Amino acid sequence: MIAALFVSLITLILLGVPIAVCIGLASMASMFQGGQVAQMFVVAQRMVTAIDSTVLLGIPLFVLAGAIMGKGGISRQIVDLCHELFGWMPGSLGVVNIVACMFFAAISGSAPATVAAIGGIMIPAMIDDGYPAGYAAALSASGGIIGCIIPPSIPFVNYALITGESVSELFAAGAIPGILMGVALCILNGIYATKNGWGTRNKGVNFGKAMKALRSAIWAILMPVIILGGIYGGLFTPTEAAAVACVYGFLAAFFIYRGITLVDMYHIAFEAVKTSAMILFIVATANAFSFIVTKQQVPAKLSALVLNFTDNWVVILFLINIILLINGCFMETTASTYIYTPILFPLIMSLGIDPVQFGVVMVMNLTMGLITPPLGINLFVANGIDKRVIFAEQVKFVLPMFIVLVGVLMLVSYVPEISLFLVHMMRG
Repeated sequence: MIAALFVSLITLILLGVPIAVCIGLASMASMFQGGQVAQMFVVAQRMVTAIDSTVLLGIPLFVLAGAIMGKGGISRQIVDLCHELFGWMPGSLGVVNIVACMFFAAISGSAPATVAAIGGIMIPAMIDDGYPAGYAAALSASGGIIGCIIPPSIPFVNYALITGESVSELFAAGAIPGILMGVALCILNGIYATKNGWGTRNKGVNFGKAMKALRSAIWAILMPVIILGGIYGGLFTPTEAAAVACVYGFLAAFFIYRGITLVDMYHIAFEAVKTSAMILFIVATANAFSFIVTKQQVPAKLSALVLNFTDNWVVILFLINIILLINGCFMETTASTYIYTPILFPLIMSLGIDPVQFGVVMVMNLTMGLITPPLGINLFVANGIDKRVIFAEQVKFVLPMFIVLVGVLMLVSYVPEISLFLVHMMRG
């Protein structure tokens, strides 16, 4: 059954079948091979059970909130404020791009949404300021990854749903690693800009302009404060926070920034529904896949096999990182999370690795695939923003950014306190 499961899954992926359909058909093929045709209803049963969860309501709500803010002018306010605060630094617009991505990440929870919202403003601006088009697109794509790490984060919600870990703790665990990723990209950008003489710089911070930008952006900045403050202050759950984000985002975009109309809301909601349906379809079919994997005792057998080879957690964690990085190049983050988590979770628990820390490591690994071909969703989103961007040039520039982000990943993997510092404070 397991051979049929993975062979059929890989075959369907290579044929270009949509990933959710691949997972569902592979699950059915496995049961057919195992002589359990009469039990095929289990696949449908597990699909329904998977999406019958209050926690999952947070996904479409965060998707909608991100779409509202991306179209409603909130991203522009964030960019303008970042420009006044960080425009004096070497590679100023690159720094603004990355920092704006970090701010927007604390609102949307989605990497592609972050690239679209911030890249749509920053990529043309960076090109006009003298940065190579491929570099501007690569930097936006790389900065967009932070959308999956800094809370709120849709992949963390999925991981929590599978493992039973606290969504709030996972959100807290992602904050410092996300900031480190942003800082690492800013340093690399500064080196590139200084070496090549790219871009212009402001002469220091103009206090008057900075205060004006802050007043204009205050409603945008308050959004992550309200969302995360409400979660950690115990005012509402992460799912309720997603609903609050939608309402607040609409009020700010419609009444304060006047960036959207009621007609726009129809199109925004439609796009959010399409994105959410794609994610939840993957969640549903992946649950059936995970059920078969668990029933066939693959996690237990894998744990025994690996531990017989070595019980050194450093080596095992390194191998897991390599596997997940390679997988991220070919498979979408949500599907990978639902496939690999049930397999790897028992192994990391047997090694004594904190499951919250591993959640951050797993999400960081899988989101790297957003900037690595052939999947590289962030690359394609950034590439489509400006016609001056050449994909081959973009890939050339993204390689050093990928290496820098992998360096941060290794730090988070082997220095648990980086991700667990805030979690330990929450736990008391």
